[in-house]
Amino acid sequence: MRNKSESYKKYLDPSVVSSLSSLELKAKSVVEGFMVGLHKSPYHGFSVEFSEHRPYMQGDPIKNIDWKVFGKSEKYFIKQFEEETNLISNIILDNSGSMDYKHEGSITKLEYGKILAASFAHILLMQQDSVGLSVYSDKIEKYFPPKSSRVYLKTLFEGLENIVPQKKTNTAAALNELAEKIKRRGLVIVISDFFDSVESVMGALKHFHYKKNEIIIFQILDPVEINFAFKKDSVFIDKETGEEISTQPLQIRKAYNTALTDFLSEIKSGCQNYRIDYNLIDTSTGFDKALLAFFKKRSRLN
Repeated sequence: MRNKSESYKKYLDPSVVSSLSSLELKAKSVVEGFMVGLHKSPYHGFSVEFSEHRPYMQGDPIKNIDWKVFGKSEKYFIKQFEEETNLISNIILDNSGSMDYKHEGSITKLEYGKILAASFAHILLMQQDSVGLSVYSDKIEKYFPPKSSRVYLKTLFEGLENIVPQKKTNTAAALNELAEKIKRRGLVIVISDFFDSVESVMGALKHFHYKKNEIIIFQILDPVEINFAFKKDSVFIDKETGEEISTQPLQIRKAYNTALTDFLSEIKSGCQNYRIDYNLIDTSTGFDKALLAFFKKRSRLN
């Protein structure tokens, strides 16, 4: 019989979350599942420093979390009498054709990214931070400026729910344009597979850095894009150009793996040089990995 205390784990599983009826429900389930799972034993290994702190409980407003205590303990505590510092955040999601792909993952990269973006927006608005959302392909498809009203969450959910993958991509151009749109510095969250010129992408990310923003990126890939575990002759189709190539995967696996390693290393190295938080996530991974990285970043910004 399944332990009821472990039931929260299903709401971090992409295959389970993707079956829920709406993006709003998906985001709320992911966030609640993450928090419940992380805090089943909230006092374990941590001494509470203030009498006004207590462990986070299911249903508590996220806005009351003490981020400084989380940064030390990776445990959520409510500091009941201290108002949190508000943050301006901009969530940026890649909507290009290459994101509309799944093979070994249970959902496409785009669907995974949508759920992440919605979860981040839910967390930030519930704690009264200001949140904006942008969706791009080779241009900016949607732009919602940052606002802190909780009713704005519905607008952001609808904006994400209705997006359709586009054919082309130009990450650098879109990010550079968005960097100019963002007038007040804050947290920039970019969700993409970054299938573009690394040099150009890094140049655009540096644009945010030079404008004094904190940046965290999530590179979303399907597991097969990482392990190239194709077993038989295959036809590969470029999702953005429609170009096709027929080959035996075994013949090109070594070259592919070398090219991928170089590609990922170049992105990661570029991020380290500009203090950009880099996270590689595959679409079979539970959402808790990305949320934990996000919360660690948020805790350092108080």
